[in-house]
Amino acid sequence: MRTLCASTLIGEFFVIGFAGLVAMKDPDLTVTTVWTISGICMLFSLLLCGMLTRPGGIQLGWALQIALIASGFVVPHMFFLGAVFAGLWWASIHFGRKVDEAKARFAAQAEAEAPQAG
Repeated sequence: MRTLCASTLIGEFFVIGFAGLVAMKDPDLTVTTVWTISGICMLFSLLLCGMLTRPGGIQLGWALQIALIASGFVVPHMFFLGAVFAGLWWASIHFGRKVDEAKARFAAQAEAEAPQAG
C-alpha cells in the first residue's frame, strides 16, 4: 500500500506545483501568497510519503485530497484534478491493502511449506 500511496502523493506534488503556476495569473493573489501555500502543500505531500505507515498518515492524505479539491475555487481545473487524485488515493489504499494481504498470505504459505530445519 505504501508504494501506491507514495506514487500518488508524488504525482500530487507536481500537480500542486503546476497549479501554483496557473494561480500566479490571478490578479487578486500575490506571488508570495501563491508560493507560500503551494510550497507548504508540496512539502506536505513529500513528508506524507514517509508518514504513510504511521497512525493518522492515511487520514492526513485524505485531508490533502480535500485541500486539492478545494483549491478549485482558485484554479477551477483543480476541481477535476483534485477529484481524479482523490480517486487515485482511494484506489491506492484499497488495492494496496489487497496486495499487502496477498503478500502476507504467500509469505505464510511459503513458510509453512518450507522444510523444517533441525
